Amino acid sequence: MWPDNQLRDLFSIDLPIIQAPMAGSSSIDMAVAVNAAGGLGSLACATLDADQLRILLVDAQNRTDKPLNVNFFAHTVAQDDAEHDAAWLDRLSPYYAEFGLDVPKTLSAGPIQPFDAARCEVVEEFAPSVVSFHFGLPEPELVSRVKAAGCKIISSATTVNEARWLATHGCDAIIAQGFEAGGHRGMFLTESLGSQMGTLSLVPQIADAVDLPVIAAGGIGDARGIVAAFALGASAVQIGTAYLFTDEASISPAYRQSLENAANIDTLVSNVISGRPTRVLANRMVTELGPVAQDAPAFPRGFSAAGPLKSAAEGHGNRDFSAHYCGQAAALAHRTTAFSLTRELASRALQNFGSANGAAR
Repeated sequence: MWPDNQLRDLFSIDLPIIQAPMAGSSSIDMAVAVNAAGGLGSLACATLDADQLRILLVDAQNRTDKPLNVNFFAHTVAQDDAEHDAAWLDRLSPYYAEFGLDVPKTLSAGPIQPFDAARCEVVEEFAPSVVSFHFGLPEPELVSRVKAAGCKIISSATTVNEARWLATHGCDAIIAQGFEAGGHRGMFLTESLGSQMGTLSLVPQIADAVDLPVIAAGGIGDARGIVAAFALGASAVQIGTAYLFTDEASISPAYRQSLENAANIDTLVSNVISGRPTRVLANRMVTELGPVAQDAPAFPRGFSAAGPLKSAAEGHGNRDFSAHYCGQAAALAHRTTAFSLTRELASRALQNFGSANGAAR
């Protein structure tokens, strides 16, 4: 028996395990497999326009009738700052020269755009069970439209203040993103990395602060982490890095190899790759320019600056400029399938809950 069924009931899922939406790394195959195992599969849609989103949701609708989580970004678009961007490109110019590349004249936001009215129309059309956001929430009108379509809304909080804000602005549950988590920090009310807490400290404080179910995320790589999360007040867990080790992860062989070596490589929170703090495996770009650089371009224009360097370096067989997102629990993961991982995590967690209950009696 699970000690808390709030999230299972809220999302109509069998297992309180959510596969993290990881843009560029997860896949529809992964989400469908997690669904089949009884968890909540997630589709990363932050890089998709409305037409691409519709195609993905048609595919998902044809492959599963179980609840799905559809994820978007809700960041504020930064004003263009050509002078600032030019200074950053000048700082990168020695790397461009090393690969014989021309330095770009400008930086673009690329395909990463905040949730907007066009994609909201698609969400209303398909009404996925869960819609999640990163970097806060979109404007209130869009939140209201998503809720009116019958979708549950969740978003990431990295501080107690962010959790309180989300609870009063339409969320049905809160993801407590601990500092251990791989990928971008969901911070939106603060820019201070000093405000960021580990999962062990963050989850119980958020659970005490809001009257909503809490989803623990960050540093959870096996059943022991799940049991600990529930003991701290969580009603479910969201797991990312462990799913990157599954067959369904849409990552390159080099990325997969770096994950397998993660126990011997530092993970660092850095803003030099995208413009926002994100936990990645240490590489040349991160260590030489950061990890945190005050002159980094605004998110997501950093990707535009690093992109040509990433492609060139990978062509030479190295990851000096690659964003290999990775949480701090990577060493606990192993190669498997998304279905097997979900079932294994649930089974072992339930065994541990049973052992704890037996010891208590």
